[in-house]
Amino acid sequence: MTGTAYTPALTGRYGFRQTARMEWIKLRSLRSTAYALLLTVVGMIAMGVVTMANTKAPHGADKVASFDPTNNVLAGVALGQLVIGVLGVLVMTGEYASGTIRATLAAAPDRRRALTAKAVVFGGLALLVGELVAVVTFLAGTAALSPGVPAPSLGEPGVLRAVLMAGAYLAMVGLMGLGIGAITRHTASAVGIFVGITFVLPALLAGTTGTTIARFFPTMIAGNSLAVTVPVDGMLTPWAGFVVLCLYTAAILAVGGRLLVRRDA
Repeated sequence: MTGTAYTPALTGRYGFRQTARMEWIKLRSLRSTAYALLLTVVGMIAMGVVTMANTKAPHGADKVASFDPTNNVLAGVALGQLVIGVLGVLVMTGEYASGTIRATLAAAPDRRRALTAKAVVFGGLALLVGELVAVVTFLAGTAALSPGVPAPSLGEPGVLRAVLMAGAYLAMVGLMGLGIGAITRHTASAVGIFVGITFVLPALLAGTTGTTIARFFPTMIAGNSLAVTVPVDGMLTPWAGFVVLCLYTAAILAVGGRLLVRRDA
């Protein structure tokens, strides 16, 4: 039988659609995917509920003005980004560790296309899970507030934007982990770089130079720009922070794709 529908099977070469399907099959077959996503969901919801249950009503004009329960309920993003980021690393470096990257590139020799398909599939899954867990965390956390504490609602200015941006942030850090994995091709080094960029460096810089430089790092952007409804002094605005994160993600994936083309599998 002949026809365009059978071209990939006959030639042994996949187009983008077939490559994306191949990546989806690999992603869903990994135990680490289910475990990591489950940990993200349970961890974020638990942290949101515990944080809100311990949130007290503000007293005094200054505290009332700076009170941001939406930011409190999304505190679990710090845990979620670690898990999703490491999963992104494993999605890439796991193929090098097992040697399946050779089969992947044999079926899809266009390495940029292969990386793009992997990023689209993993990024789409991370975005879906991120948005769902952010919304559920918000609803569960606000339900745990004491009766005397003002509860935020999705209809209030900035609240829905903060929740949705927090979910999108998880997808972006996952793609950053994927890109770093493509750059290093080694799990331990990639995880080390990811943790350094998201946790260690911003903490060190915040302690030595304040927010001047630290505000441009992912974790600081997430906690003080994206997931807030009350502006934080010295930090980026939500949309400026979102643009910076998009640029980071695109740059890391671009470097990973470039190195993937230049190096042998």
